[in-house]
Amino acid sequence: MDFAVVTAYQPIGDLVTLARAAEEQGFRALSIADHVVDLETLATPYPYQASGERRWTPDVDWPDPWVTVGALAQVTSRLEFFTSIYVAAARNPFVVAKAVGTAAALAGGRVSLGVGVGWCREEFDLLEQDFSTRGRRTDEALALMKELWRPGWTEFDGDFYSCDRLVMKPEPPGPIPIWVGGISEPALRRAARHDGWVSDVSTVDEAIRTAARLTALRAEAGRDPAAPYDVVVALTDAVTPADFTRAAAGGVTLVMTMPWLYYYGPNATVDQKVDGIRRFREDVIDEIPASG
Repeated sequence: MDFAVVTAYQPIGDLVTLARAAEEQGFRALSIADHVVDLETLATPYPYQASGERRWTPDVDWPDPWVTVGALAQVTSRLEFFTSIYVAAARNPFVVAKAVGTAAALAGGRVSLGVGVGWCREEFDLLEQDFSTRGRRTDEALALMKELWRPGWTEFDGDFYSCDRLVMKPEPPGPIPIWVGGISEPALRRAARHDGWVSDVSTVDEAIRTAARLTALRAEAGRDPAAPYDVVVALTDAVTPADFTRAAAGGVTLVMTMPWLYYYGPNATVDQKVDGIRRFREDVIDEIPASG
């Protein structure tokens, strides 16, 4: 099992420090959240809270994920980056492919695209993208982007997107893993067709059940069970090394966490966040038995 530092809701000025600290303490990755804007009034309820209210306050920074990856890749050498979660269907897929591919090139391939279909109709309307077709457009956009990231000429003829022969440079140094977010059955089936799944917050038991469900869906989809596949989860009830060990045994491969919450709470200073990352490595990561 590996660990990722979550940067959602963090001040943009903290990100370089957090990335350096995460790499120094042996974390595998850094996750980056995505919204283009935060609209004051929404008719669409936020689906991951029973109240329908958003988890964040209006003063939260939402830096562009791919600009952020390009910058943080220059101050790290091993740390990986992924989005949790990028709403590709809210944008033109050629623009998305260009941004993700450029970030991957700048990062030497240390990039995974965590993608979801999105929940906020008003944000789609603002960006002039159809909300009702976002699932089908996501599927087609992912197929298109895989072609655009390959070396050489690309042509594509889809229901929503088409292009004559073209080339997109720079190309990433290799295939970009696609991890799908979401908790609905269509989202899990989409995740089974790609390279991983990214959760919302869940308990260890919920994560283990979802990992088993993904294994079954991957078999249904004819995917090679030996192929690399990541189950990426933010665990709400994991505290001790034994908790995380149980999650790993149940199929979780990468845990998203804000380590400073265990020690200093949500209002930690940047120095406390760095210390929390260090202490979590000592108290938890170092105490988890090595697999194999």
